[in-house]
Amino acid sequence: MSSSTLSPNDVQRALDALGLAIQIQFFESSTATSQQAADSIGCELGQIAKSLAFMVSGEPVMVIASGDQRVDYRKLAALFDVGRKKVKTASAEECIEIFGYAPGGVPPVGHRTDGIPIYLDDSLRRYDLIYAAAGAHNAIFPIALDQLATATGGTFADVRQET
Repeated sequence: MSSSTLSPNDVQRALDALGLAIQIQFFESSTATSQQAADSIGCELGQIAKSLAFMVSGEPVMVIASGDQRVDYRKLAALFDVGRKKVKTASAEECIEIFGYAPGGVPPVGHRTDGIPIYLDDSLRRYDLIYAAAGAHNAIFPIALDQLATATGGTFADVRQET
């Protein structure tokens, strides 16, 4: 398997293939963290959709979480009926090898590997319009929540850490 990093062009091709009339936006400043992205776009922190790569019992899983939330590893483990210790954040190498992108730029679509289970955290339902990473530390695209759910084939689940 190639370990070269995919690019925003790959994400744009995926968006186009899905029939979404969405254009990636590029920023002068980094949008790698949710706060940086929200500051660059001028939206609420919660409107940033973080695509987080996990390994659950050695298998890749993606959680798309709201920028103002953290993922509860126990809740994620429960979805797969495994213990909490079976859930790990994917390493930078695993992100690139499996998903195709470095952490901070992992998009919700256009992955190197097909068929990865995707969960959308219920907390995203607060917003109609969200913003997702587009394959680089300064690339973002706006997408309606229902379009994101359809495009990713993701399942809504409560994986949010209680505060």
